[in-house]
Amino acid sequence: SMITVLFAATIFSRPEGPPPAPKTSTGQVVAAKPQPFDFSKLDPATRASFQLEHKVWDAHRLIGFGVAFLLLSRIVIEITTGKDQRLLGRIRAAVSSGVKDPEAMKEKKHYVLVKRGYLVFYVLLAVMATSGMIMAFDHAAIFKTIIRPVREIHSVGQYLIYTYVLAHLLGVIRADIGKHRGMVSSMIHGAA
Repeated sequence: SMITVLFAATIFSRPEGPPPAPKTSTGQVVAAKPQPFDFSKLDPATRASFQLEHKVWDAHRLIGFGVAFLLLSRIVIEITTGKDQRLLGRIRAAVSSGVKDPEAMKEKKHYVLVKRGYLVFYVLLAVMATSGMIMAFDHAAIFKTIIRPVREIHSVGQYLIYTYVLAHLLGVIRADIGKHRGMVSSMIHGAA
């Protein structure tokens, strides 16, 4: 999903809006009648860019539907599992565990921080999925009045997701080269 945004916003982006209004020799803007958009009058390169950009955004939309489905599945799994297996249950258990050893206390704090980070990620993902679904169906009359703030929320949310993913990757790399050597390799290859 992030890669489609990167492509659509860079490689396949094109200038937005109508061309600048014509001006007289004195610099005054000539009032022109609004012309309907005519795709056939675009030069071939702009037309190709336009088509590719739409295909990339269509792919982004489809991936978004998939992410929303996976998030909904995760919520159902979370609700249907036992309380001790739920994310909030594991956080509560870790917070309430009575450890005295300084090293164990440090591990406990790290565990709680990581699990709360997952909770933040799920909330961000829920905001992105919800706003994305509203944007996907922006032609519906019910969404006409809220589409602009929803687009802003989705836009800000994407940067929060990027920040989270970057922080997560840095944390995993730091753990792999530090205390938990081979962690990335075992995640990729499935080794214990």
